[in-house]
Amino acid sequence: IWQKIEDVDWRPQTYLELEGLPCILIFSGMDPQGESLPRSLRYCDLRLINSSSLVRTTLEQELGLAAYFVSSEIHTEKAVANDVLESDPEKLSSTDNEDEEIATEGSTSEKRSPMKRERSHSHDSASSSLSSKASEKQKQKVDKGAQTTISKHKSAQISITSSSSSPFSSSSSSSAPTHNSFVLQTSQCFMTKSSKQPPIVFLPKLVYDIITSTDSSGLPKSSSLLPYHSVMWASSFRPLMSKMMTCTEQSLYYRQWTVPKPIHMDYNNRNEGRMDTFHPRRLLLSGPPQIGKTGAYLQFLSILSRMLIRLTEVDVYDEEEININIKEESDQCYHQPGDTWPDLETFKKIPFDYTIHDPKYEDASLICSKLQAVNSEDRPISRRQEDMYTHRQTTRMRLSKYAAYNTYHHCEQCHQYMGFNPRYQLYESTLHAFAFSYSMLGEEIQLHFIIPKSKEHHFVFSQPGRQLESMRLPLVTDKSEDFIKSPTFTPTTGRHEHGLFNLYHAMDGASHLHVLVVKEYEMAIYKKYWPNHIMLVLPSIFNSAGVGAAHFLIKELSYHNLELERNRQEELGIKPQDIWPFIVISDDSCVMWNAVEVDCSGDRKSDYTWTERNVSLKHILQRIEATPNVTHYALIGMRKWSSKTNTSEIKEPFSCCHVHDFIMLNVDLTQNVQYNQNRFTCDDVDFNLRVHSAGLLICRFNHFSVMKKQIAVGGQRSFHVKSKVSDIPVSISPAQYICAPDSKHTFLAAPAQLLLEKYLQYHSHRFFPLSLKNYRHPVLSVDCYLNLGPQIAVCYVSSRPHSLNISSSGLTFSGLLLYLCDSFVVASFLKKFHFLKGATLCVICQDRNSLRQTVVRLELEDEWQFRLRDEFQTANAKEDRPLFFLTGRHI
Repeated sequence: IWQKIEDVDWRPQTYLELEGLPCILIFSGMDPQGESLPRSLRYCDLRLINSSSLVRTTLEQELGLAAYFVSSEIHTEKAVANDVLESDPEKLSSTDNEDEEIATEGSTSEKRSPMKRERSHSHDSASSSLSSKASEKQKQKVDKGAQTTISKHKSAQISITSSSSSPFSSSSSSSAPTHNSFVLQTSQCFMTKSSKQPPIVFLPKLVYDIITSTDSSGLPKSSSLLPYHSVMWASSFRPLMSKMMTCTEQSLYYRQWTVPKPIHMDYNNRNEGRMDTFHPRRLLLSGPPQIGKTGAYLQFLSILSRMLIRLTEVDVYDEEEININIKEESDQCYHQPGDTWPDLETFKKIPFDYTIHDPKYEDASLICSKLQAVNSEDRPISRRQEDMYTHRQTTRMRLSKYAAYNTYHHCEQCHQYMGFNPRYQLYESTLHAFAFSYSMLGEEIQLHFIIPKSKEHHFVFSQPGRQLESMRLPLVTDKSEDFIKSPTFTPTTGRHEHGLFNLYHAMDGASHLHVLVVKEYEMAIYKKYWPNHIMLVLPSIFNSAGVGAAHFLIKELSYHNLELERNRQEELGIKPQDIWPFIVISDDSCVMWNAVEVDCSGDRKSDYTWTERNVSLKHILQRIEATPNVTHYALIGMRKWSSKTNTSEIKEPFSCCHVHDFIMLNVDLTQNVQYNQNRFTCDDVDFNLRVHSAGLLICRFNHFSVMKKQIAVGGQRSFHVKSKVSDIPVSISPAQYICAPDSKHTFLAAPAQLLLEKYLQYHSHRFFPLSLKNYRHPVLSVDCYLNLGPQIAVCYVSSRPHSLNISSSGLTFSGLLLYLCDSFVVASFLKKFHFLKGATLCVICQDRNSLRQTVVRLELEDEWQFRLRDEFQTANAKEDRPLFFLTGRHI
């Protein structure tokens, strides 16, 4: 039984398994692609090579069939130095054109059996010489076993000599292995002897002459061959290859002086704007025969594939909506599951859902709209601040062709969009001041735009002087498949590298206006990473502000711009109401967008199936912008994506509820509703409640969803609370964020508003002890939503005239929160509400005098008892303008 294989069904899987089997192996086809033949090969007939179209790759592959590795670890006393070793050591890693030396990388030798022909997994240098020296000299070296390379290296050596017996054949000689491990127990057997003898190679005379003869300059004739059949010489006036060229230099030579033919996969993939014709990430792998190039190539592809797959994957938040058990279950269906757009009159009948369902607000206070039976066990315990980001559930998703990218994404298609195309100069930008008055701040607001030259067509400039006048806005009636009407604003901090600001692929080629909103101290770094993006730079007074300030200024600027555009275009005969009033406010972590497709082809109207697929942002925005009567909606948003979305969540295609992360805002309808510029957290929830109480419509498209990438830097994590008197980082718990006025408490270097919000999130039960887990008796919060933690519920009411508020009849509150209340809050308004005996009050003002004035103006002492020791402030120094609060107990 040959090779002691007893399995009758055995079939050889590789040519190496034919070791020692007397047989004739016939190759068919064009080229042997990286094949390895057994060491027992005795004859190799290559006389059928197509000599009329020889290229270097084909020739080396054919000759490589008769080559295999031998150990070059020979004892010094038995070795005679090879001519190669006597030359410059650098030549060992180069290709000497006189000897056709082909260098590659190898490693220390492994013990190999002559009965097995194995591939090399080496990484040190090894060389193969194809010699044209006299046959006698070569035979002498082979007989002495002295043709070697550096000790402990592997080499594949082929010596071509002319045969006296036939002018059409040549013998391929390979030095025999001499390592002890190669000695078989039966050293006299025929297999042992034959494995030490090289195969005899039969070549056509033309091929033999090519590989053994040289031209007048000493270069082998093979050096004039093309490297591969699918390329051609770029010019007939190219320089000759040098005898001293290294492998790298040969590679560069071929890259420079060859161009792809139409059959080449890169024929239409040239790098526009590059002086060189080859792609910088195109690789050329070279090495001597049978060194294991194919194995190395496949291993490299495997590693590269894993790397590229990881680069095309992203961790996105994958969380179920929260407070689903509190959502009102209604049998009434306002729209059909397959409806593309909401019907305005029907949508007005949908009640507003006060409850927050976004999973990022799992630690936020529940908003009550009526008497709700909430199980305290269903409410989460407030997590540590550092756990709010790390313990959220994510899933790894493959990026689609419509994804938004950060600065690490580089592709040829978006080089010009990013401003990095080497064909062009670095994009020049100009700084433009833009000022407008706002009464609430009591002063003129001056913002700065950084506008690249390539984006100036989005703006109107005065003539002469080039002063920025306005940002161009389209008409409501404008329609185009390649245009997005709504300008997109993305507020960002600390994410100049990781923010997803590259919307080139997400917009699917559509023309759009995208503005990054950055703080003044970060302007330079954002401009460096995003040279071709428009930037809105906030005033320096907002350097330490939260996201509320950015949202506030985006909205106020956009309304001011709307008025300017109405005035400008009115002179052109366009009615003011025809100017597009929407903007998009997007988080810097929105990475992909999805759409649900509903199939209502069932027998009954209620029968439908749905699938969700990734779509472009262009698709979603154009669909929303095409909504009938779209200008009657104040806010439009979409779901947060989750793999756990169920049918009931998309049964009603449109909801009247909170929207987050990615919204379309009607700056005209919301003119009198402002974001709170002081807020750091939950400012979107606060704004949603203000919009609804103003009687405006908030619509969520449930058939659209946004995926948010988990980004470990920047954003809310950019704000750190530390001691004002010491630079040594010390952990400071939220309990230390407030103190008694005039105390010797350690002051903190953090905005007062941030300290207030964080303290209330983790320790509000100290102010509202009766409210803890008492969801039937929430805290009444007037004109604001502040997060009091997940164990306390709040009820939002607006003091504005004609506001939409919940019916408070039958509700008894366990606390009252008055935060920076304005003149709309009056004593008669507060006396409409009923409180538990022992309920607590918290009044928050900018200073101590305002506290006392508020108590008097609202006649709070009629129903609330105050003590001097119940006054507090945020742990800020006087120059940092702390916030003050006063607590009291209901009589």
